Amino acid sequence: MKICIYGAGSIGCYLGGRLAAAGADVDFIVRPKIQQQLQQYGLIVSDYLANKQTIPITKLQLSNDPNIAAQADLILVCVKSAATEQVAQALKGVLKKKTIVISFQNGLSNVDLLKQILPEQTILAGMVPFNVAALGNGVFHQGTDGTLYVKQHAALTELVAAFKNAKLELKLEQDMQAIQWAKLLLNLNNAVNALSQLPLKQQLSIRAYRQCLAMAQQEALSLLKIAKIKPAQLTAIPANLVPSVLRLPNFIFSLVSKKMLAIDPLARSSMADDLLTGRATEIDWINGEVVRLANQLSLNAPINEKLIELIKQAEITPKVWSAEALIAELKTVNKAG
Repeated sequence: MKICIYGAGSIGCYLGGRLAAAGADVDFIVRPKIQQQLQQYGLIVSDYLANKQTIPITKLQLSNDPNIAAQADLILVCVKSAATEQVAQALKGVLKKKTIVISFQNGLSNVDLLKQILPEQTILAGMVPFNVAALGNGVFHQGTDGTLYVKQHAALTELVAAFKNAKLELKLEQDMQAIQWAKLLLNLNNAVNALSQLPLKQQLSIRAYRQCLAMAQQEALSLLKIAKIKPAQLTAIPANLVPSVLRLPNFIFSLVSKKMLAIDPLARSSMADDLLTGRATEIDWINGEVVRLANQLSLNAPINEKLIELIKQAEITPKVWSAEALIAELKTVNKAG
């Protein structure tokens, strides 16, 4: 099976690197900047358990030409959500009819968009639960734990085996909507983390920041309940109980959180990286999904709307928000709503 990673950023390089290190046949479609970095340093993948693997440039198949996807049996789309339409158009007319395309992207709308533009391909939703940080010099580091999910399909036996060989747990799931919403609830922390500009572990150790996340999650959970959507349980704690855990005093949270998620000091959100490097964030595909759900229900989502507003302001004029300032801002919006 030939696998093609379209969008070799943090997630694409990490997944592709783990697969390639385990002997899978992987092509990477990369931007020139990443290609230059990998050609100089090779690809190094590490994780929070102190595992580290190096794939030398001699064993990397890199290209910036979308046409190499024609050779693939399976495409893993790992680009930012804003680039989904561009990628789909580039693949249109290139892929074989039997090619399977898996969207390993944030948000809930990418699969539908890919299906619209690539109607002859099998398009499946995927979910990456863990955080990957690009540390420079070809190093991509998995900073949190979690199990990968893909929409159940009969043709994925070989892919599951490839991931198992790479020591990455991959589960096939029928109800991907529940999985994606559960991941999105966790991803609501991306905005809080980006505004704090702290490593994830440090940010989550501060109660006021956690309370900000709890407010955003509670708002989303209330809307999901009205919409009769039950998010899956991705952590040791059910999604509907997570806001209560986040609000706990620090000394209690530090005990309980060990069962929620393993996080190492290097982990940070991709949204924080985007702000630091001046790139547009994926806020519209994370908190924006909550706002869209509210609109569909003829309701409002003032907390998530405010976080979108603050992130978009930070994209133009960077600003670090203290925990006290951010929670005060969100509480004001909540009272007004």
